[in-house]
Amino acid sequence: RVLGGVGIAVLSTSAGVMTAKDARAKKVGGEVICYAW
Repeated sequence: RVLGGVGIAVLSTSAGVMTAKDARAKKVGGEVICYAW
């Protein structure tokens, strides 16, 4: 979790660019592009 759930992390995955929350739900991993809060 980014900043206790206040922020988001944006990831580049094999399924495309998505938030960490979406990646966790789809059970895919990837590289963090940036954090935003």
